[in-house]
Amino acid sequence: MDSALVLGAGGITGIAWHLGVLIGLRSEGVDLTTADLLVGTSAGSVTGTLIATGADLAEARHIEAGLGATDPPFRPDWERGTQAYALLHDEARDPASIRAGVGELAVAAEVVDEESYVAALARRLPVHDWPARPLLITAVNTAGGDPVVWDRTSGVPLDRAVAASCAVPCVFPPVTVNGGRYMDGGVRSGTNADLAAGASRVIVMAPLAPVRIHGAPAGEIEGLRQRSKVALIAPDEETLAVLGPNPMDSTRWEPVIEAGIAQGRRLAPEAATVWHS
Repeated sequence: MDSALVLGAGGITGIAWHLGVLIGLRSEGVDLTTADLLVGTSAGSVTGTLIATGADLAEARHIEAGLGATDPPFRPDWERGTQAYALLHDEARDPASIRAGVGELAVAAEVVDEESYVAALARRLPVHDWPARPLLITAVNTAGGDPVVWDRTSGVPLDRAVAASCAVPCVFPPVTVNGGRYMDGGVRSGTNADLAAGASRVIVMAPLAPVRIHGAPAGEIEGLRQRSKVALIAPDEETLAVLGPNPMDSTRWEPVIEAGIAQGRRLAPEAATVWHS
């Protein structure tokens, strides 16, 4: 495997940023969509699926970001969500117990119903069949907190895999897959970049790297650099100002895409040193 593109968690604005940066890079001759392997976590599972199933970036930027008339209401469980957030940032606890605790809160959370959530996300994916291209989608089992990685051989419908990977605890419901219930792959890591081990060239796009402790775990990046050429792309100060504080703010979709395009153009020479090596 020669190249891998890792697409990290980041909510609605994270998807917009992914798409913008990719468009900006491609306009400068750096086309990351040609990666031999795509790794998607949460927002990155949506972007990765769009790329792997052949969506044109210029068309993908026009997917419906805001709530439509048939979508369920946005109804997070703020009380349990606050507890989950505190757990995820508790450095005194081991990661496995944190994931298990967050899983319990996710299952107990009073949010929208599962099937309405899955349907709303699925209708934003132009293709519902797994692509032939290598695509890995991450999630976490709410029962015990074990991470999982799905691909086209896993026997999991693509739309449910993406919905599970995007199921932010206490914001969206865990998604039932083969009898288990699964939540956001970002509960394990904002990038899960270690899944790209073995690729000689890796670019990691991490929308949350500047603002979340686990947005792009340093250990994953350094581990990859032992054997691969690696570039970590994160929002810069100019882009952060456009992203705003709420990753679920769909009103920022177009401004974030434009900011991402501009950032992609700025960092193309740096990305090219890895991608074209």
